[in-house]
Parts: sequence; structure tokens; C-alpha cells
Amino acid sequence: LDPLVERLGAHVMASQKLHADDTPVPVLAPGTGKTSTGRLWVYLRDNRRWSPSDKPAALFRYSPDRKGERPREHLAAFSGFLQADAYAGFNPLYDPGRKPGVITPVACWAHARRKLHDVLVADRGSAARKGLGLIAQLYEIER
Repeated sequence: LDPLVERLGAHVMASQKLHADDTPVPVLAPGTGKTSTGRLWVYLRDNRRWSPSDKPAALFRYSPDRKGERPREHLAAFSGFLQADAYAGFNPLYDPGRKPGVITPVACWAHARRKLHDVLVADRGSAARKGLGLIAQLYEIER
């Protein structure tokens, strides 16, 4: 990789907390007119709330698939707090004996809320309504 890209990537990964996500991207197979689906992984640091001079940054990595080995490769040298969705590919990163250090999972309210919303849509009488109400109260406090 380009040395500047490597330095920027190291800057992102040097944070004590990261946000991670992935998204599908269409990939054209040259000369065939066909597309496949790859993944674009993003790792974001934004510590401005606690350290205003710490500039935010994002690191993007491409992979041809969504195998769990991808985030394990990307985060091999990282330890700290990781906010991500509940994708099972992240689970091995949370092993307490992991080297070079522990990664502590940080839950995402948006993902938790989405699951509760799906349950409520399927069953209007479910307890999911109460959970959504509690999350709404937290959002209001934050606002």
C-alpha cells in the first residue's frame, strides 16, 4: 500500500475505541458484463467529544466476501472498545485471552432498536413496545 495510506490507517487503528461496519458493494468483473458482491468495511475513530484536538478519521477496507476472518485481519493489532453490529464474525475478537489485547464489545442502540421494531411489526402485542419506549426515553435524554 501507499505509505500515506498506511500512516492514515495506523492513525485510525491507534484509537482506543472504534466504530465498525460493513456494507455490500457491487463489483464488476471486467470484460464479462457481470457483477458480484464484495464488502466494504469501514473503521471509524471520532474522539472529539473527549479530545477536541483528536481529528476524526475513517479507514475503508475492501474484501470479496463477508467472512469473519476479514475483521479479524483488519483488527489484528487493535485492542480497546469496538462498537459494531451483532455480526457473528466479530465474536472471536471478543475472546478475553486474545492477543495483543482484549477488545470490549460496545452495543449499538440503532441495531438493538431495529430488532425490537421487527418483533413489534410481527406481533403488535409483544413486549417489544416497552423496549422501544425505553430506548425512546434514552434518545430524548440525549437530545
